[in-house]
Amino acid sequence: MYFVILAPGLLLAMWAQYKVRSTFSRASEIPAKRGWSGRDVAQAILNSNGLQDVEIEPVTGYLSDHYDPRHKVLRLSPDVYQGRSLAAFGVAAHEVGHAIQDAHNYAPLGIRNAIVPMANFGSSLGMLVLMVGIGMGLQTLAILGCALFTAVVIFQVVNLPVEFNASRRAREALLASGIISPAEDKEVGKVLNAAAMTYVAATLTSILTLLYFLMRAGVIGGGRNRE
Repeated sequence: MYFVILAPGLLLAMWAQYKVRSTFSRASEIPAKRGWSGRDVAQAILNSNGLQDVEIEPVTGYLSDHYDPRHKVLRLSPDVYQGRSLAAFGVAAHEVGHAIQDAHNYAPLGIRNAIVPMANFGSSLGMLVLMVGIGMGLQTLAILGCALFTAVVIFQVVNLPVEFNASRRAREALLASGIISPAEDKEVGKVLNAAAMTYVAATLTSILTLLYFLMRAGVIGGGRNRE
């Protein structure tokens, strides 16, 4: 039952991971006409938006790029930090998009950041409470676990507009500053759209997971004893 319910989310996640890797790999072979590195692009967009207080640092890992709002640091993976391809340009600009959101007090980003501790707590403790509650036949405990895991779902749902908005800001900034041409924007858009599907897949999977455990807890469908 678990895999039947989660199948759509799992299949979409597998496809999304394949798509983002293949799209990034292909775009990595396309040199940007500007000839800058991803770090240069990030710095240029930060400067044009008056964000001199944001630092840029290299970080290890494949596509491990992220913006740290607490320390105002933009961390770029080696392929992006040093890369001079359209893939590097797109990813670097996307992460700067989050820095711009932060500077403009973009509400969904603030909500997402506030939910992070609860989502981490719900992801770990929530699953444990669920398993114990279901295993021991304690419905109240199982429902508590579902409630804790709900924070994960809320985080994923709120994260969607944050990521899509960052991608929109990235493409607008790249074009407005003349860093890329309209023709190059099409390839950058493919990279960002592929990455967006991973967030959609994560959201769908979390929703379906919660649905399954609500069934196991007997909250919906009377499926407390289903396997």
